[in-house]
Amino acid sequence: MEQRLYEAAVEGNITSLHELLQEDRLVLDRVVLTCFNETPLHVAALRGHVDFVKEILARNSELAGELDTRRLSPLHLASAKGHVEIVKALLLVNGEMCVAHDRDGRNPLYLAAIKGRVSVLKELVRVRPDAARAKFDQGATCILHVCVHHDQLEALKLLLVTLNDHEFANCKNEHGNTILHLAVADKQIETIKYLLSSVRMDVNAINANGFTALDVLEQSQRDAKDLDIAKSLQEAGALRAKDLALAAGNENRTIRPNGTPLFVHDQRNVPKSIVPHQGEWLEKKRNALIVVASLIATMAFQAGVSPPGGAWQDNYNSTDTNQTVPHRAGEAIMAYNYPDSYPIFLRANTIGFVASLSTILLLISGLHFKRPKIYIWTLMVTMWLTVTAMAVTYVMAIVVVTPRGLRPPLTDVIIVAVIVWGVLMALLLLGNTIRLLGRARLNRLGRFMWQQRKSFHSAYLNSNGDREALPIQL
Repeated sequence: MEQRLYEAAVEGNITSLHELLQEDRLVLDRVVLTCFNETPLHVAALRGHVDFVKEILARNSELAGELDTRRLSPLHLASAKGHVEIVKALLLVNGEMCVAHDRDGRNPLYLAAIKGRVSVLKELVRVRPDAARAKFDQGATCILHVCVHHDQLEALKLLLVTLNDHEFANCKNEHGNTILHLAVADKQIETIKYLLSSVRMDVNAINANGFTALDVLEQSQRDAKDLDIAKSLQEAGALRAKDLALAAGNENRTIRPNGTPLFVHDQRNVPKSIVPHQGEWLEKKRNALIVVASLIATMAFQAGVSPPGGAWQDNYNSTDTNQTVPHRAGEAIMAYNYPDSYPIFLRANTIGFVASLSTILLLISGLHFKRPKIYIWTLMVTMWLTVTAMAVTYVMAIVVVTPRGLRPPLTDVIIVAVIVWGVLMALLLLGNTIRLLGRARLNRLGRFMWQQRKSFHSAYLNSNGDREALPIQL
């Protein structure tokens, strides 16, 4: 009889249901006791048989609260499938199932939001609006995050308009991301524009990584939508986290012409001096620098274990008359044929290898020191040392593998390249050092030297009493 009941539920055959009830008026009551998987109501709700569902509910409304092995109720299944009429019928007999959670912590609203069942969601929120505020995934996610994650803009609009709650609209997940963070990360431009124009979003909310929505956009992969998204965010007053900190520090001492203080969240009122920040270039290029440093380290390691010219493949000692140079298998041939050049090659290669590893360590350490300029200057010097060392390694390797007859013209090219390289590196090092010191420090240094010079001449005057005798006129 139970088998026949399930077949009737699958087909939605009300006639078969009536026949079964005539044979056994308690068949639906017994299903509650004997069913360990899913009830006929589960099956009918899943298949969308509205009349069959209503007939079962009229005979035994308790089935609306029954759960299957995954703790799914008939309302869960009907909501996920989008059967609006069945959802209405189930809500009439047991509206409390809106807050029932399955084994994954999801209520019927959660499933309807995932699938974008807007009509179903509307009915569920009307009956139990508090179910929309429930947290999922052990309290780490709200239903708004679900809508954005599955790109269900219409469902998101319905929830935001119906609930009209500023705190709810700005709720955060376990990583501190609001729905604006998620929409920006996923480049959902329509969702972003809706949130910025129709919702009271905190456009400068900071997540667990210390990023605002604008920071998230800059950290994400480049896309054709980036310019449009950035424009929308900036028009809404979005700032980077570092700009917010600078603006907050300058809020009390920076004023408008009329004497009123700046409003931090209005980017149009933020001084231009706040927009640039130290280390912005480094944040954008960090991954590229790590890749370059890793590649150089790989090259240096390979050159160290496989030097130019290869290694001896056999052992030889002084008793072997067929050979002229004693050696052992695995030793570098270059060390024997070029005893003066090999130490230079080895030192340069080792410096390049260690310097590239140091660069990687600096980049992944997350340290920016209290003065970002010093950090960037340190990276620049380390990379300069790395590249220079690898250039020297290359020169030594080329000399070794080039036949002796072809070396004279090669030597001229190398000399010119070394001179150009040295001048370029010296200019870069000097320029970055000057930037590190800054104009103010150079001015202070100049004033200090002038004072020292002036003191020297004053002491000279006091000792000689004759200004004309000064070797250097002030």
